[in-house]
Amino acid sequence: MLTVTLVATFAAAALWQQWRAVEVEAAERARVQASWVLTGALDWARLILREDARSGGGDHLAEPWAVPLREARLSTFLAAQSGGAAADAGDADNVFLSGVVTDQQALLNVNNLLEAGRVSESGYRSFQRLFELLGLPQAELNRLAENLRFASDISTDNRSASQAPLMPQQVEQLVWLGLSQGTVATLAPYVTLLPARTPVNLNTAAPEVIFAAVNGINQAEAQELVARRSQSPFRGIADASSSMPGHAAAFTEGTVGVSSRFFEVRGRLRMDQLIVEERSLVQRDGLDVRTLRRERGVLDRSTVTLSPATR
Repeated sequence: MLTVTLVATFAAAALWQQWRAVEVEAAERARVQASWVLTGALDWARLILREDARSGGGDHLAEPWAVPLREARLSTFLAAQSGGAAADAGDADNVFLSGVVTDQQALLNVNNLLEAGRVSESGYRSFQRLFELLGLPQAELNRLAENLRFASDISTDNRSASQAPLMPQQVEQLVWLGLSQGTVATLAPYVTLLPARTPVNLNTAAPEVIFAAVNGINQAEAQELVARRSQSPFRGIADASSSMPGHAAAFTEGTVGVSSRFFEVRGRLRMDQLIVEERSLVQRDGLDVRTLRRERGVLDRSTVTLSPATR
């Protein structure tokens, strides 16, 4: 009996080791496959943005880059690539891909608060109007502007670098600059962090962002601009300002435009209960579309609801 017990124990241990090795190999294969597919999706989005640049003109929500990719089987793309139905789709039938490209200049850029190392008057005014619209405390905006200035250039201060706040790279990290979690959550749909000062794109921005960016207009006039662009996108600032001659000067302050350089590409790959999501920031200068930042995470299917844009 002792011999049988020992043999059974060793056999169970060997079986567990073999099962664990298979699971690790399967997980690694899924990770590599997801990486390649999402990289291909990012390259495809960059190609679309480059082809859009060839046509010239402003950027608006009726262009191909703004159409979200609804969740579809990966085998569909493989069949399209081969010119017909794939003979053996294999695991691709159980893998689903979705994605969306969003204009980051449809949002207020937090880095617009600074200009030449100082707090920008126009940038501060735009955020002040947004804070008032959203009912957020003015004291937190003052703290944000001052801490952002200090984080961007500590050489002008007597404090050591160890005392300076870290420069955030994402909106969620604005808590580093003194904003509360509630304020960051309220601001998140309307602000972004980009590596350079950027105007708000009137063709893609929400009414709240347009209201904040164009000095002097009210919320009804911001809604009117959105309604006008839905009928015919603005080809230039003159198109927008001509519809509101009383605020023509505000459109020439450099806070708004009709074209964009920065876009966010979101790709999502679903495999059974596993969801891999990648978020990339790309910059387009002419026909050059380069990736500035990529982030990838694994989500639990049981706790995540896909948004309408990617469902």
